[in-house]
Amino acid sequence: MTPPTGFTYSPTTLTVDLDAIADNWRILRDRTAHKRAAAVVKADGYGLGLAPVARTLAAAGCDTFFVAHLDAGLELAEIFADRAPRPRICVMNGLMPGHEPVYAEHDLWPSLNDLGQIDLWRTYCRRVERKLPAALHCDTGMSRTGLDRTEAETVIGEPERLTGIDLRFLMSHMACADTPSHKMNREQQQRFADLSNRLPKPAEGAMLAASSATFLGPDWHFDWIRPGVCLYGVRPNTDGPNPMRPVVSLESKILQVRQIDAPETVGYGASHRVEGPTRIATLAVGYADGYLRSLSNTAKAFVGEAEVPVVGRVSMDLITVDVSGLPQIGPGDSVSLIGPHQDVDAVADQAGTIGYEILTSLGARYARRYIGGAA
Repeated sequence: MTPPTGFTYSPTTLTVDLDAIADNWRILRDRTAHKRAAAVVKADGYGLGLAPVARTLAAAGCDTFFVAHLDAGLELAEIFADRAPRPRICVMNGLMPGHEPVYAEHDLWPSLNDLGQIDLWRTYCRRVERKLPAALHCDTGMSRTGLDRTEAETVIGEPERLTGIDLRFLMSHMACADTPSHKMNREQQQRFADLSNRLPKPAEGAMLAASSATFLGPDWHFDWIRPGVCLYGVRPNTDGPNPMRPVVSLESKILQVRQIDAPETVGYGASHRVEGPTRIATLAVGYADGYLRSLSNTAKAFVGEAEVPVVGRVSMDLITVDVSGLPQIGPGDSVSLIGPHQDVDAVADQAGTIGYEILTSLGARYARRYIGGAA
C-alpha cells in the first residue's frame, strides 16, 4: 500500500485497488482463445492515474497499450523508459501533420484514420528510409475516426498506399456492444471480417473488441482484444451481474453535523425542505471533484450498513446527507460514496449517466490511496 497522494490532507479519500485492475485484465484476456489482450489507459488511466495503472498492467503481462492523445503516449513512454523490452504504445486519435518525427523519435505507433494520414506516414517513412509501425483504423459504424467505406475500398484497390509502412494492427470500434442484442453488433463484426480479409495483412492481426464486445463471443475476438473501461471495474453491459472486480472506493469524513427543523431548507436553490427535526451532515465532495450535480437530491451514501440520502444540491465543494437516523455519528466519521454497497455503475445510474463518466470525472482534490499492484 502506498501513502496517500494528491490532496494529502483531504477528508475525502479515493482508494484504487491495483490488484483488481490486473485481475480484470486477466479475466478479459482469458475469455479469448488466443490470450492476446492490449489495454486502453487513455484519460489518465480512466482517471485513476496513468503511471500506477500502466505499471501494474505491464507487471501482469500486458505488452501493448492504447492512449487517445500523443501527449499521453509521450508520458507513457517516459513511464516505461526503464522497462526492457518497452511495451508498445499506440495513439488512437491519429496523426496530425508535423507530428511524424515525434512518433518516430519515441517509438509510438499512430493510428492512421484516413487516407491523408496514411500518405503523411508513408511519405515520412520514405524520407527517413525506415519502415515505421502504425495501426490502420477502419470505421465500421461509429462515423467518427477511421477510414470510411470509400477510403477503405481505395486502400483495398491500391494496397501500394501502405508500402513502406510497418502495419501492425487493423482495428475498428463497436457502437452498441454494451447492448448485446443490438443488431448492429453482428453487422459491424461482419463488416470488419470482410475488411480484414481484403485489406493487406498487418503483422499483429485484426482487433475489434474493446471491453463490452469481448463478452459478445469469439466471433468478435479476432487476433487481439483491446479492453478499456472494464479493466477499472465498470460493467460490460446490463444483462447480468458484473463479472469484473470493483476497483475504486470513495469515502469522505464528515465535516460538520447540523440540527435543523421545518420549514428550513438545505443548499442552493432551497431544493430540499425538511419536514421535521433533521440532522444534516456535510462532506467535502462536490462537482469540482467529479461528484456530478445531477446527483442532487437523488444519490445515496452509506454509513456502515445504513443508507443515507444525499439531500440538497451538489455544490462545487460540498454535499449534504441526511443522517437523522444515526444520532451517534458526528464530525470525523466516514461516509461511503462508492464502495461495497454501491459501485461506480450504481452511482452512474443515480446520476443518469454511465460508469465511464463517473470514473473519469473523479477529481484531483481527493487524497488518493493505492493498494496492491505496482504503484
